Amino acid sequence: MRLKDKVAVITGAGSGIGKAIAHRFADEGAHVVCASISGRSADVAAEIGDAAVPVRADVGDEADVRRMVGTAENTFGRIDILVNNAGFGGGLLPLHEQTTETWDRVHGVNLRGVFFCMKYGIISMRRTGGGSIVNVSSATSLVGWKHHGVYGAAKAGVNQLTRTAALDYADDNIRVNAVCPGTIWTGLVPMSQQWPEPPPGVSRVPGIPMDRWGLSDEIAAAALFLASDEASYVTGALMPVDGGYSVGFSGMGAEKQGRSTD
Repeated sequence: MRLKDKVAVITGAGSGIGKAIAHRFADEGAHVVCASISGRSADVAAEIGDAAVPVRADVGDEADVRRMVGTAENTFGRIDILVNNAGFGGGLLPLHEQTTETWDRVHGVNLRGVFFCMKYGIISMRRTGGGSIVNVSSATSLVGWKHHGVYGAAKAGVNQLTRTAALDYADDNIRVNAVCPGTIWTGLVPMSQQWPEPPPGVSRVPGIPMDRWGLSDEIAAAALFLASDEASYVTGALMPVDGGYSVGFSGMGAEKQGRSTD
């Protein structure tokens, strides 16, 4: 019960990594606000039970984010943990083939959305004595990967928000860290529909030193550590959970592997 009676807001909680985090946090004793742009967060909240409430929110919409934070405060009285997981992958193309629309949408969700959630989450946490923010970034923010320029740039921005906020709010007892997932099997969610369907944790992934897919539960475990008091002296960290990709990646392009990331 590492999160006993804590209140956690999790964006992108309707499926994949966000769903895994919501279930793991609830199992560890947290009250969970399951937020997503789709109605699937209601299904996840129903699976969890009385400890969870759903919110339909577009993190790229400032009014929606304010409403999401208000729902958490009105329902549970405060926010102790914020997990910024909502994301959009965009197209895997070289830069000269990318559209302005793709750039705007990828950055609108992955960077603008994190900014809004951090801003209003921090305002709430400062009123109640502090908290922990966990941003879900990507291994593509740490090293280059062909055809991931737009997505990687947005996630690199998340890293900088993470480090800067860690400095800005240390005196407010707010810790800010990021998990950087690599090639994660999340099931049929938008960022993985382009992938083949290997047995999770079994199929080989060329170029990944551990030579397998990661699992959503493995990202949830990292987020749990950073959110909990076990990480009480950790802030500003960027934690790769990527099977060694960011330190040992062979440089093989995504188009040669037939794989994407995150």
